[in-house]
Amino acid sequence: MEAAGGGRAAAGCLYLVDTLAGDPEVLQVDAETYYEKLLKKSSSIPDIFSIPGGEEVKLEDSCVCFVPLYRNNPTCKMLLLTDPKDKETVLAVYLNQCWWPVEDVLKTADPSRDGLISVQTFRERIVLFVLNYIIFGMLEGSSANDAFFLPHSATECAKILWRNGEAVAFYSVKMKGSLCDGTTSQCYLLPVLDTIFVRRKYRRDGLGMKMLHDFCQSFMAEDALGISCPISAAMYQVCQKFLQTYPEEQKRLWEVEAPGDWSQRVNIWLKIQMESSPSGKAEEGSHIENAQTSKPRQSDVDQMNETIEYIPGVGKVAGGDTEKKDDTAAAGTLNSQGPEQEDLEQGASNTQQCKGFRKRTGPGGLVGDKATKQFRIIP
Repeated sequence: MEAAGGGRAAAGCLYLVDTLAGDPEVLQVDAETYYEKLLKKSSSIPDIFSIPGGEEVKLEDSCVCFVPLYRNNPTCKMLLLTDPKDKETVLAVYLNQCWWPVEDVLKTADPSRDGLISVQTFRERIVLFVLNYIIFGMLEGSSANDAFFLPHSATECAKILWRNGEAVAFYSVKMKGSLCDGTTSQCYLLPVLDTIFVRRKYRRDGLGMKMLHDFCQSFMAEDALGISCPISAAMYQVCQKFLQTYPEEQKRLWEVEAPGDWSQRVNIWLKIQMESSPSGKAEEGSHIENAQTSKPRQSDVDQMNETIEYIPGVGKVAGGDTEKKDDTAAAGTLNSQGPEQEDLEQGASNTQQCKGFRKRTGPGGLVGDKATKQFRIIP
């Protein structure tokens, strides 16, 4: 028996981001109702979901799970379908009473949706969630490190880069004056580029430079701009080429720790110049080693543990609610290779500091028993 709906097929020639409308709470109720029906069908012949390419997957409760859509709102959840052969692989998202293949969620039929566009609508939040949480955090992330990436907050300032009808990259910003986290009253003292990611098949095409330039152009009135510390080696290569191309930005761009006081800033161009000298390399290597061994705050651990929960009478919840504070994905010594390695070479130049989980606990798990803070370059 075929699954009701079928993503794009159910919407004609349009995709999810072009068609989804309505109250998010109503959409979640629909998902919970669907899941309850799925449980009742467990003893009968299951429905079938056809994966693009021809393979079919049985729609059973062991292959679906709920995960938080937002980091700071555990009540808003998404229903995901995982591969029965590999629970770490997400195949589809349930929305608007049908299953949407992951790749279809990232597509648009609207020709005006092109270039960098601010995330404003609920459907754009879903695209951001899929890019960050599923594509980067699970499907295109490195398996070398046991890390897992949590969603952005419901009010995260972010832009998605659309190209040829697909969402191919994104970056997010911690705004000046916004709270550093939910446990302190400290606020960011400058705008900070917090996360940045380019899909594998679109790397080495200048998109990292494009987003960094857009970030700087968006805050022309600011004397100083930050990038969350620690910055990956790949991102440093992007910064190096960017600052060589736009020397007027050399005094404005800083590597910062929250909230970004002057004592928590290092000028990126100066750091690049120091790294190019023999004495600078030794000093910088020591600094990065210390950054790699730093531990997450206890408040982050507590938040993640508190939000691993079950939906009463519905189903399992994957993930948790954790502050993605200065989220930086790769710490390492600055690679002295030439700028031709520019656009997030070998990986995402997500500047994400991974305070996440990865212990997989069976179907729909995606949950862990301890917090980790790992820094890596995505291959």
